[in-house]
Amino acid sequence: MNPRGTILLVDDEEKILKTLGRALRDDGHEVLTADNAAEAQRRLSERVFELLVVDHRMPDRTGLELIQDVIAVGSAERPEIVMMTAHATVESAIAAMKLGALDYLQKPFEVDELLAVARRAVEHHRLRTQQRYLLNERDEEFNHYGIVGRSRAIQELIETIGRVARSRSTVLILGETGTGKELVARAIHDRSGQRDMPLIKVNCAALPEALLESELFGHVRGAFTGATANKKGRFALADGGTIFLDEIATIAPAVQAKLLRALQEREFEPLGSERTQKVDVRVIAATNRDLRRLVADGRFQEDLYYRLSVIPMTLPPLRERREDIPLLVDHFVAKHAQRTGKPMEGLGPGVIDPLLAYEWPGNVRELENTIERAVVLSTGPRLGPGDVSMLGASSAPADLPSLRLRDNVDWVERETVRRALRAAGDVKKDAAELLGLSQRALSYYLAKFKIE
Repeated sequence: MNPRGTILLVDDEEKILKTLGRALRDDGHEVLTADNAAEAQRRLSERVFELLVVDHRMPDRTGLELIQDVIAVGSAERPEIVMMTAHATVESAIAAMKLGALDYLQKPFEVDELLAVARRAVEHHRLRTQQRYLLNERDEEFNHYGIVGRSRAIQELIETIGRVARSRSTVLILGETGTGKELVARAIHDRSGQRDMPLIKVNCAALPEALLESELFGHVRGAFTGATANKKGRFALADGGTIFLDEIATIAPAVQAKLLRALQEREFEPLGSERTQKVDVRVIAATNRDLRRLVADGRFQEDLYYRLSVIPMTLPPLRERREDIPLLVDHFVAKHAQRTGKPMEGLGPGVIDPLLAYEWPGNVRELENTIERAVVLSTGPRLGPGDVSMLGASSAPADLPSLRLRDNVDWVERETVRRALRAAGDVKKDAAELLGLSQRALSYYLAKFKIE
């Protein structure tokens, strides 16, 4: 299947616009046309295109001058550029390529040549976009789509993922913090028929209302102060693939209304634009909050809730599948030993029992952070009781002497918190996420150790 692209075709000859435009549309592309450079610039200011095909000779300004203007803006969202030129002006086409144009076509050329170049340009634009957003990461894949566990709950989850992936229905993933909601979303996408298309991820909680709307739906130049160039939204980037909306419960009512329309109609308008854009995208949303309660309290639109929860999936907390903890620990020890370059041989005596007994309020994320911390701070080839400290464990159970407070526990916890803050640039929310803790728990440790 050829990639569907958005193309702006610029030429001062009406016959050429009609002929080439029809051929590109027949090949599956969305095509807009302009018969001069000024009209082309107006269209470029209204929306994002993946490809600009422009003739060099035009009455007002040349194609090369238009290309210079487009590239001078310096937008990461700029289209790929192909120049059409006659034999006498090939030098201008070469100059365009030196500026950053992808290719040129020398007139007269066959329509099939244009179609081949257009397909390649759209694919190149898509690859450039995927690289920029670090899409579809696969370096973390292991076992079943990266999900580790042999418990019945995990096996049922894996089976459900396989069934859900075959559909295009909207999925709502529910679960506590750290249970692996993003991992499940990636597994659904990787198993789907759209696995070769983009998987775009958005952390709704990390963005304020105005910025979130722009991130989701894009904007045109001049839509608001600081909008100096067109920006393609995440929905447009995910066209043909999947968009993962994490922390969906945090979005503001105004954005909820626009999201509802995107789900219902598969269309939206970028900020500042009156032009409607169609998209074919699968939506996977996730939250650790009770959306039903938010609907009852009037803080979440009921229609949007039902649109999102076509297929609800609830992930089990780690405390309900403790039999998976040894397997997860082995995996995380191997993973972080490789990343740090330490020759680790696994766990020493007296380590696994405390890990099995702990409640893991931060779930798998907290477990991984605990093991990573232990690997980094360990001094021997095996992790011992002195290497492992659960930041959420305030005291040791009486029947587990290996969890008694040691002289170095406070130092380990204090140093771990300090390093997390340093890595997060002193942003408490980010540091808490690194540690697998809630912000409230992190505040407790900051007060306990008198860390400013």
